[in-house]
Amino acid sequence: MCIRDSDKVRFKGRVIAATNKPIDALRRDGKFRDDFYYRLCSDIITVPPLRQRIRETPRELDMLTEHLLERICGKELRLPLLATLKSRVEKNYAWPGNVRELEQAIRRVMISGTYQGDTSKELDEHAALSDAVEAGNLSAKELVEKYCRDLYATYGNYGEVARRTGLDWRTVKKNVLGEQA
Repeated sequence: MCIRDSDKVRFKGRVIAATNKPIDALRRDGKFRDDFYYRLCSDIITVPPLRQRIRETPRELDMLTEHLLERICGKELRLPLLATLKSRVEKNYAWPGNVRELEQAIRRVMISGTYQGDTSKELDEHAALSDAVEAGNLSAKELVEKYCRDLYATYGNYGEVARRTGLDWRTVKKNVLGEQA
């Protein structure tokens, strides 16, 4: 059977799509059409960022690192490189580049023996919030705003942040957006 360009053929299959942005925010901002979303939304898999996965299961970083080391360099070099990586990266490092950053960190340690991590200021917001809380330098309003922003950066969804904080989602949105709301 020969199919021409003008023939209509019924599609039988599945579409797998991915985004690194919160899909709810894309829909709300008009960057992703609702009708298209409802065609694709039968099975949604949300993969949390590496920092969240490590926070929930601290052993996950070691398991993932060991897996990547074995894949990159084999079993022989795995343990010495794992020890080097652990000694070069801060214990509570947030891994803003997720698994891709971890893989490149392993490669950098293999080549140069060092890895500093991403040192830009905005990537250190988790640590800054903890330091400000410990120092007692935040007002209640600032604390709620920073906490909501931190959770939103992790979960990417006002509803999830509202559920975790016990706040109304409109309050969460106002705190995440700050003075823009």
